[in-house]
Amino acid sequence: MAFIHQRKPRICVLTYKALTRLLRHAESRVRDRAEIIVDEYTLEDAVLRGRQMQQRGDIDVLVSAGSIAVMLRSQLDLPVVSIEVTGFDLLLALQRARQLSSRVGMVIFRETMPLLDSVKDLLKVELFQFSYETLAEARGHFQTLMAQGIEVVVGSSLIVDLAEQNGLHGILIYSNDSVERALEEAVQLGENAIRQDSKYENLNAAFAHLHEAILAVDMQHRITAINPLMRRILGLDASSPIGLRLPDLASELSLASVLAGQDDDLDMVIQLGRSSLLMNRTAIHERGSITGALLTLRDTSAIHRADTTIRSQRRPKSVAARYSFDLITGNSPALAYARGVAGRCARTASTVLITGETGTGKELFAQAIHNASERQRGPFVALNCASFPESLLESELFGHEEGAFTGSRKGGKPGLFEAAHTGTVFLDEIGDMPISLQTRLLRVLQEREVVRLGSNAPIAIDVRVIAATHRSLENRIAEGLFRADLFYRLNILLVSLPPLRERPEDLHALASQLLEAKLLELGSTLSAEPLLLPLLPLLRQYRWPGNIRELENLMERFAVFLFGLPESGEVEYSLFLREAPELAQGLIPELTAAVEEEAPVLLDDARILAALQAAKGSRQGAAQALSISRTTLWRRLKEIEALDRSL
Repeated sequence: MAFIHQRKPRICVLTYKALTRLLRHAESRVRDRAEIIVDEYTLEDAVLRGRQMQQRGDIDVLVSAGSIAVMLRSQLDLPVVSIEVTGFDLLLALQRARQLSSRVGMVIFRETMPLLDSVKDLLKVELFQFSYETLAEARGHFQTLMAQGIEVVVGSSLIVDLAEQNGLHGILIYSNDSVERALEEAVQLGENAIRQDSKYENLNAAFAHLHEAILAVDMQHRITAINPLMRRILGLDASSPIGLRLPDLASELSLASVLAGQDDDLDMVIQLGRSSLLMNRTAIHERGSITGALLTLRDTSAIHRADTTIRSQRRPKSVAARYSFDLITGNSPALAYARGVAGRCARTASTVLITGETGTGKELFAQAIHNASERQRGPFVALNCASFPESLLESELFGHEEGAFTGSRKGGKPGLFEAAHTGTVFLDEIGDMPISLQTRLLRVLQEREVVRLGSNAPIAIDVRVIAATHRSLENRIAEGLFRADLFYRLNILLVSLPPLRERPEDLHALASQLLEAKLLELGSTLSAEPLLLPLLPLLRQYRWPGNIRELENLMERFAVFLFGLPESGEVEYSLFLREAPELAQGLIPELTAAVEEEAPVLLDDARILAALQAAKGSRQGAAQALSISRTTLWRRLKEIEALDRSL
């Protein structure tokens, strides 16, 4: 370990000869802190050189420029530092090129720089810009430049080399400063890597105090840290496994998959000896590269005990943001407009007010805005302002200190604004918030800080507020029930959601999706679409005062109705209307006639049996004679059979 502490970082710079001259000058500034190797390469063998160094393990950091750096970074596990071009580098390179010619070509990796067109007149140069992704594209641009009579080309060391191969003047786009900055960054990366090696001893000490078995390995699968509990599980009480390869000790615990860059392997239940354990395998990332992996094991019985404890405590009123704009069903113009407005809102950090009738999907839109914003990795905390009494709502929003009121939690409790730090707070039914709390909310929006109940110390927060209401806040203001200044703080970005009756084009898709989901929940194998089609005329004429929530409820009712039928049976929609009377109210005449035609006939048992006998046992013939459907006949026969058995 002492040797690791003392050695210098080993840095290799893969370069073309045009850049080597700058590197020789820049390396003198860091030579006392690092071992610098300058290796000239061709494009074809750059990655091969890098792989060889990685396999030998004799390099800490690679340095290169332009397309080569991008390629190395994508294919190697070694840290790669790119020599970056600054605006000053560009101007300096163009100035040097102007001394040779007033017509200059520029060939750069991936994207051209339109801003240079605004300064070319100041430099008195006619500039021809080209970008490339591959070597073939770069070579093709030289043919174009030569055809236009361009004699001077600005670019990376690769482009300078191609220019010289084509008999043109090549001007290197990099400066001494950019090369020195890259070397300095590489040295710091290397020093950090060496410093990280020295942390293993401290890591072992930290692991020793954990209540779960844990170990760490490096990229060669060698154990670098392990705690006593893991040593006992592996049967290594009498010896130290540091430096040993984990696959040699317990192949079933191998970390090869995460070291190879696959997804972390979490919450796997395994059997090790007589113990049932929960295993997590996760990669250790440093500066974008995988440098090792962690393995943790926990006894499942301990997890069950912890889960019981957690469930017994009161949960915060928060939800994860599960919905995105892609999950919002419908393509009607009204919905498309609302989705477009919400999408623009997601690209900002401003407060959003979502308005719409009950059941139009206001929280769904709030979650979609959060998940499309820069805060998507932060928490999404939701609270319905109408579901709490005033005293409890204040505590939920702003938190409280211990002893702030009778029954307050020991140690205090953070409020939802604190819980949503770096994320989003969704305040549903904001129009029903007590006016006394509106003043405190206004201060939070203005100052971006909260004060817990029973405290005088403000706590800074970074949250975005999305509020929603089905009420007219203007009317609430006129009634003295809502503060005008709070309204103007909330009403910065406005998303108005259309009611279901204004988006009839979406009704079919929504109903089909909801019915399919409800049938699956019930374990039914029935297909929703054909069963729904006869009901669509009734759904389309209904006004849907409860919007999508009401449609969801009705589809659940229909799914339960269908679940009681045999898969081969016919559906009597007139019977379903008895269970959904709202659909039968105010039917248009054509639909009324259709419903009456399907109305069930009240028949006694004797008449049913007589009709079946007259039809010589044919259920189809008996149903036609009785003017009822086969499903009704089948159900009545079942009732008669059950009655006979009971007698």
